[in-house]
Amino acid sequence: MTDPHPEPSPAAPPAAEGPAATLDGDHYFTAVPGSAARTRPVTFAVAGHEYTVAAGRGVFSATRLDPGTAVLLRKAPLPAADEPGPLLDLGCGYGPIAAVLADRARAATVYAVDVNARARELTAANLAPHGGRARVSDPDGVPPGVAFAQIWSNPPIRVGKADLHALLGRWLPRLAADGVAWLVVARHLGGDSLQEWLVAQGWAVHRHASQKGFRVLRVGRRPAA
Repeated sequence: MTDPHPEPSPAAPPAAEGPAATLDGDHYFTAVPGSAARTRPVTFAVAGHEYTVAAGRGVFSATRLDPGTAVLLRKAPLPAADEPGPLLDLGCGYGPIAAVLADRARAATVYAVDVNARARELTAANLAPHGGRARVSDPDGVPPGVAFAQIWSNPPIRVGKADLHALLGRWLPRLAADGVAWLVVARHLGGDSLQEWLVAQGWAVHRHASQKGFRVLRVGRRPAA
């Protein structure tokens, strides 16, 4: 049987990334990249829809759709057209996940958060067609009262375990009571140990899918006893 939701296709063949995931000396989690701001289009397909977004140097996976993000967008259930949101793309990079969320859930407000200023600029441009439904900001720019129906993230594993745990410890509690987070993590970068840590923190965690060495985790609140 033909898969009705073909895997998102990167615009270029996969290229090896350095051990520190740097671009021209910048980490993708650098707040203000120092490399020249050259942009290029990245085209990919999700669930039969083609997307083209602008990527740039100094941000994560600037030449193609990252394989982990591709697995996440293929394997996690995309929001329904009538999903009211709000939705969060955490660590948005140049915004491929946010662009898909905004296109799929056209009634929802989509927040896109990243510490990297250039990533935010690119995401804002890529989400401009969605007008006032798009909110792009640094982590401190999200109003404290917003509770998210869904959080989507290919989290920045290479920031280190302590910072990764702090990041998730800050944002997962922002889920609504019945909210769900979809995370993708490479197995060899600690996907299984992250699942164990999340369970130890009191979250209900299910390994929703595995593909190409990546784990897609569904994270939600445990039912009240």
